[in-house]
Amino acid sequence: MKITGLDAFNRQLTEAQRALEALDGELGTVNFNPNDPASIEAAITHVETMVDERVGAYLNNPIIGPIAAGMKEKYREAIIERAAQARLKAASSDE
Repeated sequence: MKITGLDAFNRQLTEAQRALEALDGELGTVNFNPNDPASIEAAITHVETMVDERVGAYLNNPIIGPIAAGMKEKYREAIIERAAQARLKAASSDE
């Protein structure tokens, strides 16, 4: 029995390890105006760029590509949620 493809798989795992190490720690900081949709979208774009900068060389890796996409989606959701919470807080303090 001959097993093929192990070299490619080992390369993918090595790349994935490097990419995950690059993502370890603080990614960065974003600021946005919760009442300005363009500001919110700019913050989301900035976070996506930060992820791409950290793992850009490995985005085609079948392990890292989906992880990076998932991270971007989670950050997007978090920014939208924080903006909504800030608007609600501002609205309740105006009452």
